Amino acid sequence: MVRSPAVAGQFYPANPDHLRQEVRELLVPAPHPIAALGCVVPHAGYMYSGGVAGAVYGALHLPTLFLILCPNHTGQGEPMAIMSAGEWRTPLGAARIDSELAGHLLRACPMLREDAGAHADEHSLEVQLPFLQYRVPHMRFVPIAIGRGDFAALEQFGQALGQALVGWREPLLIVASSDMNHYERDELTRVKDGRAIEAILALDPGRLCRVLHEDHNTMCGYGPVIAMLDAARRLGADAATLIRYATSADAGGRRSAVVGYAGIAVHKTVTSDK
Repeated sequence: MVRSPAVAGQFYPANPDHLRQEVRELLVPAPHPIAALGCVVPHAGYMYSGGVAGAVYGALHLPTLFLILCPNHTGQGEPMAIMSAGEWRTPLGAARIDSELAGHLLRACPMLREDAGAHADEHSLEVQLPFLQYRVPHMRFVPIAIGRGDFAALEQFGQALGQALVGWREPLLIVASSDMNHYERDELTRVKDGRAIEAILALDPGRLCRVLHEDHNTMCGYGPVIAMLDAARRLGADAATLIRYATSADAGGRRSAVVGYAGIAVHKTVTSDK
């Protein structure tokens, strides 16, 4: 199956040359890339969140295989939807689904269901692909859209993912696509997001869930983030680094109603040789 672009020309340029140039300008190469097991990356239009996304993808040592978890904004399809074959096209070309890993996850995670319909119009995973294609031209990935919000199910799913990935035959990165708080004042959003980010940096999914509820934080991809944290911890992650935070106001949006964007790497503790 071929999944055609749904938001090219809206969230990012549809012209390949323009898209390549924009991604190149947004990427911020790091002198010492992080070997991350997971990450949090935003998914708004590139003019708003592209700087945060580019900082993340520039800061990481990227493998060739990615497990990308995204929220289901449209409400279409299965609540835990995977595609296990085919390719997704962007203006930069085709990104191939890794059928071997997808099939393994389908067998290991009973909550997953094969469902291309849940992905058909969803932007939050699609906007990650041009960054990955630019940096890793032969990248492969597995797409999973998460439409469930109950913590117990998300935690169970994340733990099953982590268990399934232990000892996988090649390195991979778990990408959790999420924006942060939506459509409140810039000052308030930064406070709310700060508390949520602290929970993520502590690798504490339960605390994240509690903080979001207490603060009425409308973080849209908390499901992917909770699952990623549980899976990454099972794979040995014991630290996290905030790479960049911004709001849509930083890109010229209204300060009275902003969206927050966080870029975070989840990894093993980096030890010094000294």
